[in-house]
Amino acid sequence: MAGDTHSNAEHNTEVGIPAEEHGAGFPPFDSTTYASQILWLALTFGVFYWIMKNVAVPRIAGILEDRKDRIAGDLAEANRLKQETDEAIAAYEQALSEARAKAHGIASETREKLKADQDARREKAEAELSEKLAAAEKHIAGVKSEALGQIEEIAGDTASALVEALVGRAPAKTDLTKALKSAMN
Repeated sequence: MAGDTHSNAEHNTEVGIPAEEHGAGFPPFDSTTYASQILWLALTFGVFYWIMKNVAVPRIAGILEDRKDRIAGDLAEANRLKQETDEAIAAYEQALSEARAKAHGIASETREKLKADQDARREKAEAELSEKLAAAEKHIAGVKSEALGQIEEIAGDTASALVEALVGRAPAKTDLTKALKSAMN
């Protein structure tokens, strides 16, 4: 391998450019070419400046302007949609409030109807009960007066039977009636 490295080194010297033709160091630092380098630098800078000024910057500015317009449009659309949403929410709240008020009205109306219906039924039931009570009182009064009418007779029969058992003979009907009337008063 050492032999191969030596032969490559000889080969490079044979193929390589002698140092005199190569110049003294790195070409951009060669003082003999400064003027042409500065000229080409100025021309290249000018061409690139002109391309940037007339082609690239207007395109970038146009893209930025389009983007700005699109963002402004999107913000305007978002604001419009937000406003529509707020209006829809307000309308919903209004409708909900009206529905609640209507529901309260219907509930109150239904409550009043049911109360009136219940009152009418109660009054009807009370009237029927009053009629039945009056009829019962009338019946009781009739039974009572009939019983009272029979009490005199029963009392007379009982008194007559007692007097007969005690005395041995039945009292006269007129005496018995007189005695019963004076005892009842």
